[in-house]
Amino acid sequence: MAWVALGVGQLVAGIGRPQGSPVAAVGSAAIDDAPSAVKNFAISAFGSHDKTVLIIGILVVLAVLSAAIGIAAMRNLRYGYVGLAIFAVIGLAAALTRPNATPWDVLPTLIGALAGAYALKLLVRAAGGRPPLRSASSPAAIPQPPRPRGAASQPDFIVPADPALAGPAPSDPDTDGPPPAGQASADQAARGSGDRSQPVSRARSGPPSGDPPRAPWQPGRRSFLTAGVVALAAGGVGTLAGRSLSERSNVTAARSSIRFPKAAHPVPPLPSGVDFHIKGLSSFVTPDSSFYRVDTALILPQVAPQTWQLRIHGMVEREITISYHDLLKRPLIEDWITLCCVSNPVAGPYIGNAKWLGASLASLLRAARPQAGADQLLCTSTDGFTSGTPLATVLDGRDALLAVAMNGAPLPVAHGFPVRMVTPGLYGYVSATKWVTDIKVTTFRGNYAYWAQRGWSQRAPIKTESRIDVPGGGSVPAGPRQVAGVAWAQHKGIDAVHVRVDRGPWHQARLATVPGIDTWRQWAWDWDATRGNHLIEARATDATGYTQTALQEPPEPNGASGYPSVSVTVS
Repeated sequence: MAWVALGVGQLVAGIGRPQGSPVAAVGSAAIDDAPSAVKNFAISAFGSHDKTVLIIGILVVLAVLSAAIGIAAMRNLRYGYVGLAIFAVIGLAAALTRPNATPWDVLPTLIGALAGAYALKLLVRAAGGRPPLRSASSPAAIPQPPRPRGAASQPDFIVPADPALAGPAPSDPDTDGPPPAGQASADQAARGSGDRSQPVSRARSGPPSGDPPRAPWQPGRRSFLTAGVVALAAGGVGTLAGRSLSERSNVTAARSSIRFPKAAHPVPPLPSGVDFHIKGLSSFVTPDSSFYRVDTALILPQVAPQTWQLRIHGMVEREITISYHDLLKRPLIEDWITLCCVSNPVAGPYIGNAKWLGASLASLLRAARPQAGADQLLCTSTDGFTSGTPLATVLDGRDALLAVAMNGAPLPVAHGFPVRMVTPGLYGYVSATKWVTDIKVTTFRGNYAYWAQRGWSQRAPIKTESRIDVPGGGSVPAGPRQVAGVAWAQHKGIDAVHVRVDRGPWHQARLATVPGIDTWRQWAWDWDATRGNHLIEARATDATGYTQTALQEPPEPNGASGYPSVSVTVS
């Protein structure tokens, strides 16, 4: 029942709006409403697989509750309908409360619920069937022989063969010939009593020979299995067809056909020495396939470049709407920029470095002429997510981009194709909106973005941090070893990294070269490892003179802090 409802709902969503899919709508609502502690746990425990785990969890819960509804429906079909209606109400509420919801988003849930109700009715009927009008234990269940042709019409009561239930056998007026001995006196006694109103019938122990007894009625196991297989097939076909229809607007072909004009401000080739090439150390360039992904989109938005537009409005003198084609006509800028998620724990994996290509966001904002008092850019994704970016940060001269390419190729869909924001020096939730389509110039006091509504800081400059990649913990052999990692302080730059063992003195590490102050920086330190258990710690100092703090703080509300550490056993 639930599988059919979900399959049909997915099919309807694929025809219209994929974000209206019941599972997607409920999952997105769960992401929005989950406490911050739950979000942090999901990200730390499952990483980029957190959405997959969420969908699996939703399906498991649906399967369990669907089984309970089916059991209730076997007793009374109305109970099943009530349970299904509750599910439908939850799905409708989730779909209608999405930031970019439209009335059409209710159709997948409504039609899916109707299909589920019909499937429930069929399954219940197949499992229990429609019982005979008379039960198998009733005396009337015993078949009667055909009445002789021309016999008088008279009620014919069939009594059980059990003598205790049958009582004395009366005479049968339909029987030719004299009654058996002893029966005449019984008939006469009955007539003599004056009781002539009751018809009499002969007791029968069963049907005549040649007419085998009919087996008591039972539910049809074969019919239920058949109905179940059909339901599973219908749900599967609906799900696959819905996904296929959802992907018919897939932008893969459009993405592969894009050719970018030459950058007006290209980056020079990477200097020698940007990568130490130490095994286990994060490379200077993070490949697209391993670049972290943290967002709220359960279904990746498929935005065609031909239909993409960006609107800049709000507290501006001149509202601007720009197309993808016009964006590529603007001077394009290349830059190496490291992005970091605010949910990244100390020494966590949610950070990556890439070469970005895009148009200057500052130049577009200046063309719109922000009004006095404006201090925030409320940036909205095509899926309704919002981020709040400090206006002053975008206008201070750094390369804040409307990015269209990553590492020399069009943006991957998972990373914001066709256009996303990239603003160095700020955590991603206030600076790096994917699939961006709207920028409202406003104030922090008057508007709270998605994560700010949930208690996170409205302004989130990246903290100076470092990470130990090598050794990765566990056991290492004694002797000369290399301790290595990366450090970052975007738009400030890293000036030094120090390492210590077992809370001893700090030792300065050597630094790799970097093309600018907006990227992370590799570091390495030579260690003469001695036998025993050891604790290795690191700290970074940025170009402003600030040194990474030892104070351990969680990611919420404005980024984690503390020394990264690794425990190793030297043997």
